[in-house]
Amino acid sequence: MSLPRLLLSCVVITVALRGATEPPRLCVPGASSEAVALYDFLLEVSGKHTLSGQHCVPLVGDTRLPTVQKAFGHYPAVFSQDFGFSEPGTWDGINYRQRIVDDAIRRHAEGFIINLMWHAVRPTDDEPVAFEKSIQGKLTDAEWRELLTPGTALNERWQSQVDVIAFFLRQLRDARVPVLWRPYHEMNGSWFWWGGRPGADNFTKLYRMLFDRLTHFHRLNNLIWVYGPNEVRTNVAPYADFFPGHDVVDALATDVYSNGFARHDYDSLLALAAGKPIGLGEVGPIPTAEILQDQPRWAWFVAWYDLQGIPRETRAAVKATFDSPVTMNWDELPWVNIKHPTVHYPVIK
Repeated sequence: MSLPRLLLSCVVITVALRGATEPPRLCVPGASSEAVALYDFLLEVSGKHTLSGQHCVPLVGDTRLPTVQKAFGHYPAVFSQDFGFSEPGTWDGINYRQRIVDDAIRRHAEGFIINLMWHAVRPTDDEPVAFEKSIQGKLTDAEWRELLTPGTALNERWQSQVDVIAFFLRQLRDARVPVLWRPYHEMNGSWFWWGGRPGADNFTKLYRMLFDRLTHFHRLNNLIWVYGPNEVRTNVAPYADFFPGHDVVDALATDVYSNGFARHDYDSLLALAAGKPIGLGEVGPIPTAEILQDQPRWAWFVAWYDLQGIPRETRAAVKATFDSPVTMNWDELPWVNIKHPTVHYPVIK
């Protein structure tokens, strides 16, 4: 049975059990059947299981997936990648974008869930760029206003940069690959050029511009739009301060590196989601099985670092998370019908 058909059959049962309660629907008009099926699956697992995930980087392709399996006995359910920004041949090289798309298509066919993000170049710069100078650079107030004003030179530059990424996302649309799409993440902090500017005429407008460009101009109907703030701490604003609206957000996922999965963050994100799925968009140390049991509505987590390289003394806890019945790994996804995915070794160019 195909992934969409299997998922949709699960959803029919779920909706029937919910009775008259209307579940959330995707924001994109005419969302692809695959995106709808994946979204409904996230709604179905929320509160029951948390999908495991591993972020990869452009340079090494998808090779972190088999290293997780080798170290902990399971392939993660979610394959995550970044479209990059840096010089060709480097860690985040922009020359690897086509390979990222090819990997995503291949991994989707094997049953993995695809999660993509983009450390977007500052609109005043040309790719490739350095992380500290561009991604973590700043825009002046005048440049920010120009960026958000249709028809200006800077707005046109921004559109062109978005169109580059849309070229790759369109390939995934045409291959019928649904994508968890997490743009402009950690906006409630001030370390990226798009961050630290709350309000309807600031970040909200930028996010909605991107939604409009990709949805209505490029007609990308395979994206599940994920609002991805950072965990709340000193000098990091509450989740609600940057939320762009339920009409342009399908799911919410926070990044957690330092606060240890604070219950307040979980509760506030869950309240803001208003029934939509929530996840852990990036994590440093992965959540323990006990945390996932105590905070059961996390639909997925994505480990940011290479888990094979973690200290030996923490490996038992990581394996316990992957082995836990609350965690759902690749081999436990209901549509996976092969025993082992293919190991691909990237050609470094």
